[in-house]
Amino acid sequence: MARGYHHVTRDKRSQIEALKARGCSIRSIAKQLGCDPSTISREIKRNSGKRGYRIEQADRKARERRLAASQEPKKMKPDLVARLKEMILAKWGPQQIVDRLKIEEVLISHETIYRMVWADKRAGGILYKYLRHHGKRYNKRSSGKAGRGCIPGRIDISERPKIVEEKSRIGDWEGDTIIGAKHQGAIVSYVDRHSKFTLLKKIERKEAALVVAATLEKMKDLPHKVETITFDNGKEFARHQEISIALTACCYFAQPYHSWERGLNEHTNGLVRQFIPKWANIHEVPDEFIEQVQNSLNHRPRKILEGKTPYEVFFGKENFSTPAMCFQGLHW
Repeated sequence: MARGYHHVTRDKRSQIEALKARGCSIRSIAKQLGCDPSTISREIKRNSGKRGYRIEQADRKARERRLAASQEPKKMKPDLVARLKEMILAKWGPQQIVDRLKIEEVLISHETIYRMVWADKRAGGILYKYLRHHGKRYNKRSSGKAGRGCIPGRIDISERPKIVEEKSRIGDWEGDTIIGAKHQGAIVSYVDRHSKFTLLKKIERKEAALVVAATLEKMKDLPHKVETITFDNGKEFARHQEISIALTACCYFAQPYHSWERGLNEHTNGLVRQFIPKWANIHEVPDEFIEQVQNSLNHRPRKILEGKTPYEVFFGKENFSTPAMCFQGLHW
């Protein structure tokens, strides 16, 4: 006897009609067809008419029933949809809803819940606003499609010339952005690996085009050629090739989440935070103030430079400006 449930085929219906006409019992028919007696009983009960069980009528009834069943929503019935909406409005995540309903033996996938949310959004609904990330898609970092590290034409730091590691020449820079509170404004920051000379430029938004413009403004007239720039993996550096062409420099990228590979830049950003803390809205910081912060850092003696300032090493000339002169008017 066959195990499990199987649909009754047209051929078996023909045999059922013939065997039933000969007066065979349900158990006898089931044995001869290799079916469970309950299958034969259910088939005869569902698909018989006023003139008894006939193959054409039985086959037609079965097709109509199957078509109707396929068109009826099996899970997303009005009462379940209403309950799902209540859970989402209570800020339950789709996976939390799935886990909760599973305890109640209601099986539904989180993809089904998301499809309901997208359909609601297309109809002008607001369910998506109650999701944790407002319905934004999540890219797995291991998928190769995540934002950080996926920059067109990206050259890894492993291909950078060994001389850059030595910090023995002027012209090897590290670049990053400093973000304001609540992502209000940003500062593009560069620091020369040898001299520790710092360049700062405020931009309205952390966008690639604005980063390119700020970089060229600060670097195009430097007395030393820009040899290399090592960037963070933020997408604001996605147009690095424009910088490379304009400055005839080579641009490299540290490995994602390896901030120590640009340790000098990270340290310099920390020094900038002494003047512009994380709670500050950079939109409200005047350009003149940022220029004074840059000057302050460049005229500050450094132990690693044996007491010289970054300015003196970078330009090769002494400058005896006092700290008071550098900090004059340093507020906003």
